Amino acid sequence: MFEGTYTALITPFRDGAVDEPALRHLIREQITAGVDGVVPCGSTGESATMNHAEHQHVISIAVEEAAGKAKVIAGTGSNNTAEAISLTSYAKKAGADAALLISPYYNKPTQEGHVAHYRAIADAAGLPLFVYNIPGRTGVNILPETIAKMADHPLIVGVKEASGNIDQVSRILQMTDGRMTVLSGDDSLTVPMMSIGAHGVIGVIPNIAPAKTVAMVRSAREGDFRRARALHYELLPIMQALFTETNPIPIKAAMAMLGKCGPEIRMPLTPITEPNRKRLEAVLRQHGLLT
Repeated sequence: MFEGTYTALITPFRDGAVDEPALRHLIREQITAGVDGVVPCGSTGESATMNHAEHQHVISIAVEEAAGKAKVIAGTGSNNTAEAISLTSYAKKAGADAALLISPYYNKPTQEGHVAHYRAIADAAGLPLFVYNIPGRTGVNILPETIAKMADHPLIVGVKEASGNIDQVSRILQMTDGRMTVLSGDDSLTVPMMSIGAHGVIGVIPNIAPAKTVAMVRSAREGDFRRARALHYELLPIMQALFTETNPIPIKAAMAMLGKCGPEIRMPLTPITEPNRKRLEAVLRQHGLLT
């Protein structure tokens, strides 16, 4: 149900507020390029710096623009279970197809605490959930055994796996045995993960190269790994350039270079450093994205 290419949307800002026209245009471009869905208010969307009104507004815009032509997996995660329930309940009311929830950061719950957290949200909000496992941001890795326990809940339908550990991905796929959709949370590991059974990606690169990302993922889904590999290696230098600094610093800079939005990013993130800006610009020019 949720296989394919999902874009982890940036949130354009202008003068301290959400740049609604730029956001709407970005979502329309993604849908035209054929993505399977969009993911507003994730890490790439700087959700940690948005207030609740902004968060809800961005989700509503995504649902309006998707209009059934693409799925919306709304970022609604928090380290506070009650807050996550509130955000997820709003996403359901707004018409999102599912929610993506980062594992509780800072609190560092036990494995059982993770299970209780996600089950409580699923029970209260009644919306299909994706677990977002990214230990580099949260300080805790959700183990495959824990993911398998969550898969017993009918509304915990998938995992965005960003541990960077292919062995872990293998174990999740093996232990859930088709009960969960596994999406890559690392752009550069999409094809490797799909080669062992993952179902797609929630990625950063589709913001600037949606059509080629769609083609890469579609090729892998169809078993044409020769073409998928070729597209992987074509996109790899861009993927690497987009992670020279903390996401979403480089992708925001890239989108500004391409005229898709302004360069505004919210503190404590700061603008891209000059050496990495030059590297990013060179890669975009080399691949024909910037003329």
